[in-house]
Amino acid sequence: MSEHNDKRPKPLMMIPVRRCGSHALRLRLNFSEEFYSPYPLHICDIMHLLPYYGNLADDQRYFQLVIDMIGLQNATMVKWDQVALDPVAVFESIKDRPRSIHTVLWEMLFQAGKQFGAKVVMDKSLDSVAYAEDLFAIYPDMLLLNVVRDPRAQVASMNKAILYDFDTLGNTLRWQKAHNLARQLMAKYPTQVLTIRFEDFIHDQAEVLFQICQFLGITFSEKMLEVEKSREACNISKLSSLWQSNAFNPLPGNIDKFKKDLSMDEIQLIETLTADHMAYYGYERMSTANSNAPTVDDIRTATLKSEKNKNKAWKKLKQENYKDYYLRQFRHEYIHQLETRLMNESDT
Repeated sequence: MSEHNDKRPKPLMMIPVRRCGSHALRLRLNFSEEFYSPYPLHICDIMHLLPYYGNLADDQRYFQLVIDMIGLQNATMVKWDQVALDPVAVFESIKDRPRSIHTVLWEMLFQAGKQFGAKVVMDKSLDSVAYAEDLFAIYPDMLLLNVVRDPRAQVASMNKAILYDFDTLGNTLRWQKAHNLARQLMAKYPTQVLTIRFEDFIHDQAEVLFQICQFLGITFSEKMLEVEKSREACNISKLSSLWQSNAFNPLPGNIDKFKKDLSMDEIQLIETLTADHMAYYGYERMSTANSNAPTVDDIRTATLKSEKNKNKAWKKLKQENYKDYYLRQFRHEYIHQLETRLMNESDT
């Protein structure tokens, strides 16, 4: 390991898809002084802009990417508490290393984590599982925390989240794709991936958190069980209905809540598409799991339905929680402004 790697915190990424209880884990682990994980940037939302930056070997283009990434951090719903990153300092520290948007993001995380004396820094951008191989190429010591949740419960939760589809088929296909990637990573990097089930965490928080701490090489603390004392947990629970439950302990009774949220046809569809993963992770089916495979027309219809329902959800969100609405819109507008500027620059 290089001298640089010896000095920086150990990198950890949580995978593979959101609405798995990831905030509950992040907020508790953050009680450790050895651990640092701020609100994630979810760079999957700007990856489509990378071609517009051109050749990142050009210092000017790479520095612009650094500035834009720090701008994205400032545009997030939840700010990185007590952290102010200097784009010049970030650029100078990485200019002679492999150039990538991932290098920029992780240097931001490393610099922030070192300010708090952290030994481990985690990115909770679960959808970045799609870029895991790129990350291993840059950081061979990367660790992965694979958080599994019953796909029926997770899809039911995803169906209500404005960040995903408002349709069971679309979200089930997303869940399936993400866990296919996770299983591949587990097979290829067995010693660098820890898999936990969210249901096991609900039943015994201390045991699962202790297991995670052992994997990371940090000390477990009983303070991790006192989430009601987390200032961030309290703050984000007030920002969005998606995070209201983070200010208190998860209820075991909610594990089967999906039975009320989904129809039996939806449950059978989920169990059909995720049958292999459900068996692998020990989830019992409720149906024969023999739904017909979705056709191209089925997926197209689901997409149109989702977009229609998403537009309604945005209007409803604005009426019911204007803070959540405007904070999310601000980030969307920032990304749109980046796209407009980059496209204009590419035309000149």
